[in-house]
Order: sequence, then structure tokens, then C-alpha cells
Amino acid sequence: MQYTETEQVAQALPPEQKQRLCALLGDVELTLLYKASVHGYDASAFHQRCDRQGPTLLVAYNNSGYIFGGYTSVDYAQSGGYITDEEAFLFYFQGKIPVCVKKIIGQYTRLDDSGGPTFGQQLYFCYNNQPIVHNQRGNAYHIDTTTMYGNDVNLKECEVYTMKRIPPVSVEEKSWRNVPWTAERRDELVKLIKNYKPLESSVNRIRILMIGPVGAGKSSFFNSTNSIFMGHVTNKAMAGSSSTSLTTQFRTYPVKDGREGKPLPFVLCDTMGLEEQSGAGLDIEDISSILQGLIPDRYKFNPMAPYEPDEQKSSRSASLEQKIHCVVYVIDTTKISLMSSKLEEKLTGIRKKVNSLGVPQIILMTKVDEACPLVEKDLEKVYFSSYIKTKVQEVSARLGVPVSCVLPVKNYSQELELNLSCDVLLLTAIQQMLRFADDYMDDISPFE
Repeated sequence: MQYTETEQVAQALPPEQKQRLCALLGDVELTLLYKASVHGYDASAFHQRCDRQGPTLLVAYNNSGYIFGGYTSVDYAQSGGYITDEEAFLFYFQGKIPVCVKKIIGQYTRLDDSGGPTFGQQLYFCYNNQPIVHNQRGNAYHIDTTTMYGNDVNLKECEVYTMKRIPPVSVEEKSWRNVPWTAERRDELVKLIKNYKPLESSVNRIRILMIGPVGAGKSSFFNSTNSIFMGHVTNKAMAGSSSTSLTTQFRTYPVKDGREGKPLPFVLCDTMGLEEQSGAGLDIEDISSILQGLIPDRYKFNPMAPYEPDEQKSSRSASLEQKIHCVVYVIDTTKISLMSSKLEEKLTGIRKKVNSLGVPQIILMTKVDEACPLVEKDLEKVYFSSYIKTKVQEVSARLGVPVSCVLPVKNYSQELELNLSCDVLLLTAIQQMLRFADDYMDDISPFE
């Protein structure tokens, strides 16, 4: 029997595994494009159905019962060029739970040729137009083929799905957080922050440490905060899109009350981005030194070795003024469901260190407008969006921080002018950081 529409072809992917993969990809709907047992294992059949279809998920099944595959966000197009896709990953199931294997940063995702589907020029599916998976033993992915597919190279089936993001437009009847979206509220927050004085008289300015994965928006948060008090959009801290951290130094960014104004009573401390690979990104040991006020401004991080303070300086502890008074985890809302177990473990390790020093912690959920069409259309709907509410609950559970400590924000990115709704969210976040810092000082003041 010949099929002309993929919708007529039964999917091999079990419903529970499909649901978990959809959640892993960020609430998407999967549509079957290609089924090798029906359309053929040859590369031409694959390209006929899968080229220029946007992001795709390949799911393979072998005779030993393993389900595994890979995701790429870049179209297949037979362009002949090498594709770099930092969103790409391989996956396999441990029981009913999908496990992600991210591509090594800097490695190519694939050669976009007329051959069959491949990941990293390392793992080839439908190899030589046969129902076989072949491991070329490249270095784009760290994989254990015994764990991934039991070293059974014979495929029972191979499917490719395209995906469409499910519009999370459901609206709560009542706002789940009360925020006055008015110019008066904005001005009130600005005044409160300008007039704030740390609870401890020996501290002139609160030091707030920003921690987060590469590209989550740490530097952008400083730029956005600075923009509010400068009266126009600024870009002082290096920010943008990159597969590796644009921030390579420990930077302390004071914020002024206007170009000629005095410094405000807080400093935002920026760090190198977190990366899941060992020997890459910010070292957890460096965070301990930062928290204790031992690392100087403009210190250049070395991912291969933690900071070692001068022997004379290390013998005496830093003053309360130099220590960190609040830690802020900056998390991209669109990638919460895609957070790898390795990155989650790294963040858990950091939280343990922060907890041991009694420093309060907040999560900033950035890019809420990109995560939810309802919020993209109207930022003031952020606390009416049931989707954003579920993401707040999800990141709270994954990182072990109370829901009340998770704050959605939108940084200035493409805008040329300030926006009232952006300002209210950003200023509310700063206000909470200052309140938490006061709690910290109130708690430790008897011991200082």
C-alpha cells in the first residue's frame, strides 16, 4: 500500500515517550514527516520529506527495544556547508526518562549534504541507505553507545518529526501576582531604590552576584537596569548571542543616577557564563571566592583552574562591604525544559555553597516574551499567563528555590526606547534583591 500523506502513517513513538520528548523540547506538537519502513531508508527519501521543514526530531528504534535519536534546530537543505547548531542534542531513554547529550561547543553539527541524517559527523542513521546506525567515533558528542542503544546497530524503525510550538495562550482569570502597571509605580520604585540605605552602616552598596548559563541574559540585565537610571537604552556590558561566554572577567558594575549622578546603593557583579562541560565556563570554586569577597574586579577567569588568592591577602577575611549580599540565578525561560542534568547538577552544587554562607538567592526568568505569545503581545499579561506560571513552578522545583523567589523579567534587547512595563518588572526585581540583602545583613550582623 502506498501512502501520500504522512498523517496516514502510524507513529511508532509510544505516547508516554512522545509526551516526555515534547516537554523536553519546550511544549511542542510533533508531526511525523518521515518513516523509514514506509518511505524507504535511502537518503533521497529522507530529504524529499524532511528538507526545509524547520527544526526536526529524529527518533530511532532498534531490535533490542532501545529508543534514541537527536534534535537539530537547523533545516536540512543539502546546502553542502557545515552546520553549527548549538541547540542540537542527542537523546536516549533511561526507563521512561529522556536523557540529553549536548553537542560539544565549537564542533560542527553536521555536513548539510545529500546523505542520510547524521549528528556531528559521528552518529549516522540509515547508514549507507540501510536500517543501520553507525558510530564514526567522532568528538562532537560524548556518547556511550552501550547505554544509548545497547550496541545494537540494527534499526527496527527510524522516524523524523517536525515540530510546532503550542501557543501557551491560556489566561488566568485573576492575576497570580499583583503588580501596578503605572508610571506612578515606576517612579515610586525608582525613588525607593535611589533612597535605599543598607541595613548595616558599614556597607555603602549592596553587592549582587549574577550567575547563569551562557546567553541567559546576565550582562543584559545590567544594561537594562542601567538604561532605566540613565533615561535611555544603554549597552555598557558586553551582551549578545554566542555559544561561549562573552563575559570572561569578574566585573563589578555600579549604576549611576544619571550620567552625572552619584552611584546608586547597589553593584551588579557579572561572572563568566556556566557551561555543563568540565573545564569550561565558570568554575564552582571561583564562586566561593567571589561570595567571600576575595576576587578583585576585572579578574580574568581560568576555566581550567580556580582563583588562588595572594597568600598575604588570603590570611585575612574580606570586609562585609566586599562580600556578596544576594545571589541571582539568571535563567532563560525558553530553555528551562531543555536544561541538561549536568547543568542542573552544577547549579545545585553552587546553591549548596551559597546556602552554606547564608546568602539569599533569587531566580530571574528572562525572555518571558519569547516564551509566551500572550506576553510577547502584552508584557503586562505576564502574571495572567498560566504558561509563565508553570515555568516559574518548574524552575523553582528544579533549582530548589521557593516560587516567591522567582521573578519573571524582560531585558532590553531590540528596543531603542524605554518601556514602562519592562521598567516595572526590572525595578521590582532590584527592589526584591535589596530586601533580601537586608535580610542577610540582619541575620549575620550579630556575628560580624
